Amino acid sequence: MNILIVHAHPEPQSFNAAMTQTARSYFQDQGCVVQVSDLYAMGFDPVSDRRNFTSVHDPAYFKQQSEERHATEVGGFAPDVQAEIEKLEWCQALILQFPLWWFGLPAILKGWVDRVMVMGRIYGGGRWYDDGRFAGKRAMLALTTGGPESMYQPDGLNGDIHQILFPINHGILRFTGFDVLPPFIAWGPAHADDATRKQYLASYRRRLVQWSQTEPIAYPSLRDYDPVTYKHV
Repeated sequence: MNILIVHAHPEPQSFNAAMTQTARSYFQDQGCVVQVSDLYAMGFDPVSDRRNFTSVHDPAYFKQQSEERHATEVGGFAPDVQAEIEKLEWCQALILQFPLWWFGLPAILKGWVDRVMVMGRIYGGGRWYDDGRFAGKRAMLALTTGGPESMYQPDGLNGDIHQILFPINHGILRFTGFDVLPPFIAWGPAHADDATRKQYLASYRRRLVQWSQTEPIAYPSLRDYDPVTYKHV
């Protein structure tokens, strides 16, 4: 199995780095091929504009989706974008590894999504959700929080973690066709002792062992909606 881990933490000694190394080691031990896009180490540029392209569709007015469709047709993506697109197309399993910052993705990882999940090649033309480009592939969020689990319950101070992650799980991963596994969350590792952090890593490894057997999150199917209006029927 081909595994892509997109890692978004600036500190090489962080707990996120330890989680990435745990996943890399486990999958490699299973004979998988693993690629890690360490965005900070790569100096990945998160800003999305004409720098995404070597081609130009409309020099007078920049519309990103139009430029993406054109670049798909003529092979006009910038080298850094092209490389990440090829990794996405290559992988059979995707892990996004990040700390939860301001209830969402770190800017560098959101920028990776903005630049790499391109119209024409990754989605569009009826390719979304069940019929998405990555149908049949699995993806999972692996993340850390600053607060304890109790703060992320439906009645917790920060709100339900699954609602917080919905725009990522459903709006990015499921939208592009992935079967989305329940996230693995390490709650407040920066405030935990060494024993607790070791337990988190051991629990994470156990989740990875069950990668193929874990049931994806159940989302509505395109088949439940009218194909013309996409109203629920």
